[in-house]
Amino acid sequence: MASTVIELTESKKHVQRIGQIFTAQRAAFRKNPMPSLTERQENLKRLKRTLLNNQDRLLDAIYQDFSCRSRDETLIAEIMPSVQGINYAMKHLAGWMKPSNRHVSVLFQPASNQVHYQPKGVVGIIVPWNYPLFLAVGPLVAALAAGNRAMIKMSEFTPHTSALFRELMADTFPEDLVSVVLGEADVAANFTSRPFDHLLFTGSTSVGRLVMKAASENLTPVTLELGGKSPAIISSDVPMIDAAQRLAFGKAFNVGQTCVAPDYVLCPADRLQSFVDEFRSQLSSMYPKLRDNDDYTAIINERQYQRLQGYLEDAKEKGARLIEVNPAGENLKDGTRKMPVTLVLDTTPDMKVMQDEIFGPILPVLTYDSLDEAIHYINERPRPLALYYFGYDKGLQKKVVEQTHSGGMCINDALMHVAQDDLPFGGVGDSGMGHYHGKEGFLTFSHHRSIFAKQRFNSGKAVYAPHGTAVHKLVYRLFIR
Repeated sequence: MASTVIELTESKKHVQRIGQIFTAQRAAFRKNPMPSLTERQENLKRLKRTLLNNQDRLLDAIYQDFSCRSRDETLIAEIMPSVQGINYAMKHLAGWMKPSNRHVSVLFQPASNQVHYQPKGVVGIIVPWNYPLFLAVGPLVAALAAGNRAMIKMSEFTPHTSALFRELMADTFPEDLVSVVLGEADVAANFTSRPFDHLLFTGSTSVGRLVMKAASENLTPVTLELGGKSPAIISSDVPMIDAAQRLAFGKAFNVGQTCVAPDYVLCPADRLQSFVDEFRSQLSSMYPKLRDNDDYTAIINERQYQRLQGYLEDAKEKGARLIEVNPAGENLKDGTRKMPVTLVLDTTPDMKVMQDEIFGPILPVLTYDSLDEAIHYINERPRPLALYYFGYDKGLQKKVVEQTHSGGMCINDALMHVAQDDLPFGGVGDSGMGHYHGKEGFLTFSHHRSIFAKQRFNSGKAVYAPHGTAVHKLVYRLFIR
């Protein structure tokens, strides 16, 4: 009872703080609605210095939250892309900020048309637990580059990282520029109900719907980075070692706790055993043991671990064949939350692994007889966040690109499209809406303000009333045809 009262009191404090910070950021934005290039670059430099100076603390915090998180995975997927994203934004920001000149029809000359990129104001960023640093810093870089102020709601499932990030941002920025909010789901709900000028959410499709519903009450524009079941197609002639090696990397990285992790494989029926054998071989060479291997990440918490175990039990009960890749044959069911990658064969549509986004080290493998059949299977389902195609025939690559839809795509690789600074990242349909990263991030957090300008000479008088003059008739004859 006492702990419940404490939690309620803490939640009330967090909610109260959200209101205070939001009011302060709104007031600060009104005083400085168009930060200069120098101000924005200085903010980005400060953020970069903080990340570089606190790498070890961040690595330790994330490791603690997962109980075992590969430090190299954190460097590769969190710190490195965060720093590179800052570098890219600083290099290109001057060009992004320049007004864009647009065409003016002769009908309206002399005049000018421009699009100016204005900061939107106060933006909200909601961060998930799977990449708690990168998915906070990435949107923050875009928001600061566009000249905004930002409030960041960290995940309650990464308490060490969330508390550290809050501390670091408080030491780096004034609260009315960047502020970090902690708290449980009720705090997150209050956060999303605020009338932000833009709201970016990364998380599940089901929660994304709730976020969008809350934002709609304030007509707040949203960017939703959701998940979905991202398929991988293996062609009939790609060397199996190439496909299996890259898929093993993509699935085992962060043990599948990645929104763009390959969710299931479509494999030619006559190549199924070849894929299984090569996948096991490649994964075993990367992770010869799991239990005491700091390269192999654990499942984030017991709730997620039990969810994934439930998927395997459900599949097995419904007739699936499970192939566990556990090279050393270790016993992992003693609280370690280390979970081997498990291939699931002979799936049926009623299995949970074929209905829900897996978000863990489980990989269903389905078979197909023709590429058209594989494409049809994908197109019959909600549009995924990512799609992977393995095959070197340029004509077939083009066919898959043109005949499928997904948020993003890799050809002969997995995950790596997310790390490209000059490619937009985002979903489509059930996997989200809107984009960020690079220039698209700057544009997402900017208002594209159209400005039509003329000076003393006014050619528009030619169409003023009274109508029906010879000039009107000439204008109609010239421009309505």
